[in-house]
Amino acid sequence: MTPAYAFREMTTADLALIGRWLALPHVREWWGDPSEQYALVSGDLDEPAMDQFIVSADGSDFGYIQCYDLTAWNEGFGAHPEGTRGIDLFIGEPDMIGRGHGSALIRRFVSDRLGQGAPRIVTDPDPDNARAVRAYEKAGFEKVRMIDTPDGPALLMVCDA
Repeated sequence: MTPAYAFREMTTADLALIGRWLALPHVREWWGDPSEQYALVSGDLDEPAMDQFIVSADGSDFGYIQCYDLTAWNEGFGAHPEGTRGIDLFIGEPDMIGRGHGSALIRRFVSDRLGQGAPRIVTDPDPDNARAVRAYEKAGFEKVRMIDTPDGPALLMVCDA
């Protein structure tokens, strides 16, 4: 049975949890330096083009997802329909990894955003992060092309309404 996923808006009260998750090896592997990422994530709390959420399953917090206006951060993503949103996420709780939560929460979150009028959702995982690429594909994303980002090469993936 699929758990009931919820996406609540992140607040400053969640920063300690985010800091703990960013320091875990499985998050650090793909998100990089925890101090640097913490500064970016916490700094985006007041960014109007960025929506940040804590993800829970059946009432237990286990992950983070950010959803942004692509035009505010279009670093090599190319042309996309007006209103396209970008997403990035991680599962923070180690016991929630490898259990199908990634693709399921992505599918649910993306379905909600497309239902609210976004014409397309994009993401750019590290091409070596096979788990993430597979989760996005299972959630309905298609591989488009390799792109260059400030963090290095990435795989542009899209999901259209």
